Amino acid sequence: MTRKLQILDSCEQQLLDELFKIIEAGQKQLAINVNSGLVVMFWNVGFRVNKFVLNNRRAEYGKKIVVTLSRQLQSKYGRNFGEKNFRRMLQFADNFQNFENVVTLSRHLSWSHFLTLIPLDTVQKQQFYANQAALHSWGIRELRKQIKNKVFERTEIANSQLLPDKSDLQDIFKDPYFLNSLGI
Repeated sequence: MTRKLQILDSCEQQLLDELFKIIEAGQKQLAINVNSGLVVMFWNVGFRVNKFVLNNRRAEYGKKIVVTLSRQLQSKYGRNFGEKNFRRMLQFADNFQNFENVVTLSRHLSWSHFLTLIPLDTVQKQQFYANQAALHSWGIRELRKQIKNKVFERTEIANSQLLPDKSDLQDIFKDPYFLNSLGI
């Protein structure tokens, strides 16, 4: 049985439009909270396992326990805890050690963002791209594009060129035209 939608008067339409906005804002906030919770959960799992393995200080044991834990978690919680993703959680917690920073970034970046950042070769690069992605609301494609275009390296080069060399400053003060213009 289908019902025809009743035509609303302007007050009712205004109310309906407000309800649309409330629901859409709630859905957006819900998605942000779920994503943030997922990222924080993955960090906590990685952190806890890393801590456990380090306490036992046996590399061979660490390899075995990761496989065992992954299988157990995957059977109970699904494919997010497959061995490959489980190892990424360990890398994530190892590479992003500041929990407060992870919590802040998790409000802006998805797990896929972090998966894109993990392979970068320095913590400075990871932090730079994470902060830029959060600041500029980059999606995954844009983040990958910025990494491919070596924005970090270009920024480093540009920043190094902006800072004057100390010897240049000393030469300015030795320049007779400069001294003459100051009346010295």
